[in-house]
Amino acid sequence: MGRFDARATQPARGFADIIKWKVLDPLSAKRKVRKSSFQVPWRDNDGELIARPEPSLTWIGHASFVMRLGGRIIAFDPVFSAKVGLIRRLSPPGITPDRLPSIDLVLISHNHYDHLDLPSLLRIGPGAVFIVPLGNGSLLRKAGLPQVVELDWWQSYEHEALTITLVPARHWSMRTPWDRNDALWGGFVVKGPEGTAYHSGDTAFFDGFREIGERLGPIDWAMMPIGAYEPRWFMHPQHLDPEEAGEAFGMLKARHFVAMHWGTFQLTDEPIGEPPERIRAYWQQNGLSEERLWLLDVGETRRL
Repeated sequence: MGRFDARATQPARGFADIIKWKVLDPLSAKRKVRKSSFQVPWRDNDGELIARPEPSLTWIGHASFVMRLGGRIIAFDPVFSAKVGLIRRLSPPGITPDRLPSIDLVLISHNHYDHLDLPSLLRIGPGAVFIVPLGNGSLLRKAGLPQVVELDWWQSYEHEALTITLVPARHWSMRTPWDRNDALWGGFVVKGPEGTAYHSGDTAFFDGFREIGERLGPIDWAMMPIGAYEPRWFMHPQHLDPEEAGEAFGMLKARHFVAMHWGTFQLTDEPIGEPPERIRAYWQQNGLSEERLWLLDVGETRRL
């Protein structure tokens, strides 16, 4: 059993559940992977807007962002590789490290391969400070990245004008079959002079969103996952669906919703273009202002 089992996704999903999802359900016609011709919006980013001193946010794809806040460049879960494991990208990363200003801080939410990609981290290099949940530091140090800060939930790290806090998430961790939950996972709240950002990491729905907003708000920009949710019987304990993401956003009492964790890797069964359709529908049904919903193109930079 891992060190953080008491905080892990419950009920846990294991090998038997994967066999049911991937093998038995297709045989019994219970699994339907709905294909789509949807093309994920993508734009080439030369890094010029990111290099400007004004605060900004750039979507690289999936859960990967680059943010300029407090005069520093922060990368969240950066994945630049063409594939993670056997799963190839559906579109190139919105920007590559050679076009980016020097990255000061790298925040990694957990150790799953689509969030902690060692080849991408090595491209960023040892000059950055890597901030990770407890138990993930040794992996980075062994790879040649010595500047590592490990945090427990609700612990903070201060870097010049920034305060970075690891916050809870309802998820789990694993790099190999024998290290399940040996390392912690979570999300991040980053407070800077220009405002406060939240990156949820991977998470299912839980009451913790309200506590995060109450303890560390007001949150200006909430990066929330809207994809990788089907089939619900398998994904519900570990990934939000779009409507749950919208409800979590309300609990956070955040100002802007920044959609992520969709359109980059076909991890689950829903059509690749369904998540943005569903979050738009949720927005309209609940009478929320359109300017508060940010559905960025891959590679888009938006000023904060």
